[in-house]
Amino acid sequence: MGPRRRFLFVALCGALGLKLLAQEDKPLRLDVKLVSIFVNVTDRSGAIIGNLTQEDFKILEDGRAQKISVFERQSELPLNLTLAIDTSSSTFKDRGIEQQASKKFVHALMRPQDRMSVVQFNTYADRLVDFTNDVGRIDRGLDHMRGAGGTALYDAIYASSAALGKRDGRKILVLVSDGGDTVRGSTYEDALEQALRNEVMIYSIIDVPIEASAGRDIGGEHAMITLAEQTGGKSYYAFEGGLDKAFQRVSEDLRTQYMIGYYPRNQEPGREFHRIEVTIPRAAADSFNIRHKTGYYGDSLKGKSD
Repeated sequence: MGPRRRFLFVALCGALGLKLLAQEDKPLRLDVKLVSIFVNVTDRSGAIIGNLTQEDFKILEDGRAQKISVFERQSELPLNLTLAIDTSSSTFKDRGIEQQASKKFVHALMRPQDRMSVVQFNTYADRLVDFTNDVGRIDRGLDHMRGAGGTALYDAIYASSAALGKRDGRKILVLVSDGGDTVRGSTYEDALEQALRNEVMIYSIIDVPIEASAGRDIGGEHAMITLAEQTGGKSYYAFEGGLDKAFQRVSEDLRTQYMIGYYPRNQEPGREFHRIEVTIPRAAADSFNIRHKTGYYGDSLKGKSD
């Protein structure tokens, strides 16, 4: 590449917000990171909308429009899922129900390309089963759930997100708990940041007895709901149809996602966290409920070139 062409190429890439890596004796190459967003869309009644096209969506990063480069409906990307179940003293009475509902969920969801791990958390968070496609092994791990004591909810989220972050494909954390972290360890902020940095979507299944609704402390439940919202997942109450129904709704949600990818342009220098907004301009603002992660940390894209 001659000096003039090289100058024009560098100027063009700079205008597009692309970073160049080059040495004098090596070819010029682009270092561009793809930002991937998994999006779910429902109508006012909660029905899933699965027939949208790339042209229907608009992406803003920190208020600046982005060009969609990748678009898929019902993503076939491998699914990496950690099922994290609260086994503290307060959940003992539901242990058998959780085990059976979890097994049904595993058998219904798993495809050949998917991998799942199982974590139990009480005073500590312990991985019972490492990532595997062997449903029999997962079943045996669920049968070995034991526990008592406190609830290390945020430690479980933090550790599970770190493990999921090492894997390729979609990264999902399904939490089953009655809510409330009672152990001194990771904080809510630690857990949320770790999930966002590792591109983990959290699905919260809140398992509390309906008869306790009037006087219970709802702080933990609110945290589980907010964690799901911030990461693009969703929360469900187990008493609304039982655990089987909650797991079924998680499975349906995962099978009807849009995957939208873009290469960031015109980024504001020095910003650590980039906020994402996904809209459907042709529709009225309240026509659809659009769920996705709220943003990403810029340094979390290192080493994740397309």
